Amino acid sequence: MNKISDAMKRARAAFSSGRTRPLQFRVQQLEALRRMTKERQTDIAEALGADLNKNLKQTHSADSTTSLLLFEAKLRETAKLPEWAADEPVEKTPQTQQDEPYNHSEPLGVVLIISMWSYPFNLTIQPMVGTIDAGGNTVVVKPSELSEDMASLLATIIPQYLDKDLYPVINRGVPETTEVLKEGFDHILYTGSSGVDKVVITAAAKHLTPVTLELGGKSPCYVDKGCDLDVVCRRITWGKFMNSGQTCMAPDYILYDSSIQGQIVEKLKKCLKTCFFLTQQYSFNSPGSRDYGRIIKSCHFQRAMGLIEGQRVTHGGTGDAAARYIVPTILVDVDPRSPVMQEEIFGPVLPIVCVSSLDKAIQFINQREKPLAFYVFSPATSSVIKKMISETSSGGVMANNVIVHITMHSLPFGGVGESGGHSGMGSYHGKKSFETFSHHRSCLVRPLLNDEAQKARYPPYGISHVKLSVTYSEQRKTCCKVL
Repeated sequence: MNKISDAMKRARAAFSSGRTRPLQFRVQQLEALRRMTKERQTDIAEALGADLNKNLKQTHSADSTTSLLLFEAKLRETAKLPEWAADEPVEKTPQTQQDEPYNHSEPLGVVLIISMWSYPFNLTIQPMVGTIDAGGNTVVVKPSELSEDMASLLATIIPQYLDKDLYPVINRGVPETTEVLKEGFDHILYTGSSGVDKVVITAAAKHLTPVTLELGGKSPCYVDKGCDLDVVCRRITWGKFMNSGQTCMAPDYILYDSSIQGQIVEKLKKCLKTCFFLTQQYSFNSPGSRDYGRIIKSCHFQRAMGLIEGQRVTHGGTGDAAARYIVPTILVDVDPRSPVMQEEIFGPVLPIVCVSSLDKAIQFINQREKPLAFYVFSPATSSVIKKMISETSSGGVMANNVIVHITMHSLPFGGVGESGGHSGMGSYHGKKSFETFSHHRSCLVRPLLNDEAQKARYPPYGISHVKLSVTYSEQRKTCCKVL
């Protein structure tokens, strides 16, 4: 455990040296992350394959090792970072017309990133990009111990590409996480599940450390009548079952209009059996397949299988404990009070629930904790989408597709509401990352000369001060009228 304390001291000392602050240094570190991502693609793919049985195509599309991360890092390096880092002038008041008020962005200091095992590369590197460019923070990285191969790889390659003192990696399990949380950080970003979030925020409170929590949740998906159900079901199936359902933004359950009940069930089954797999991304006919993901650990497998018990299964419902393999499963006639509707599934199990109207769907959603994402499928010209957005609350919304909204750097990613519902607090991605990991310092620069207008505020308060105050008040009224 002394290694953790030593790493923290080096990170704090390195930050205090000021070498992270120059814009050029930050750009160099971002370029190093880009090179690392590009040059170690094979190693990254192998680690993801070992931990989650992801194939190469899944590695590139779902974990974003070549597209999203490279694009976001490059965008900031070449265009946005100087703009974001520049001082921002603000509106003057009548009494500060001769002054220079502005907001100045500066780094918070030492940031702790605790990442998630479901997308262990993406959910480590992407927030690192934001912490580095936000004025130049030092980052302590704690990968999830559940994705063992990726955690080991990150501990190896990050020091090879980045400054060892500024960006230390703390590996291993719960004792190490507990120990690192005892240290005083300037910000903590935790991606994970409910339960651990309370441990993180309790530890942070002892140091009054601000926290960003990304927790997932039961993200609903409403399907309206009048949709092209072939397209709808194909998109939902892709988002739900990629990474074997282990995606925080995945549709957790479907609500659908009663008039399309028979159609949607059959088309979902058809997507699983035929259409969806024409892409050949998945071929899960046997537990030994390399084309379909595995559940991360045996305890997670048992939990997911337990949610299927007692339910009416219309597709799937079986699994192989030794291989941690669960056949993609669809549940119908689900009781809203059953366990599968009370907790985030985080596995390849899709409950579908029939509702009698749009208003009933909105009521169903609002009776539960605020989700991380909300998906609505309806014809593009329909007022249903606007109604759903205005009468529900969630971390994010996407209409007529799933998950893709988090790939846009211009849209903040984050949750809302109590952690019991797994949604979380705070957000990042794109410019929001820069804002989250920066302190926006209020600055007012005033000329030292000409103190005549300020005399009224100094004692002793005599007649002359009253006259000055009246004169100043009249001037201010005149100024306000002009404005």
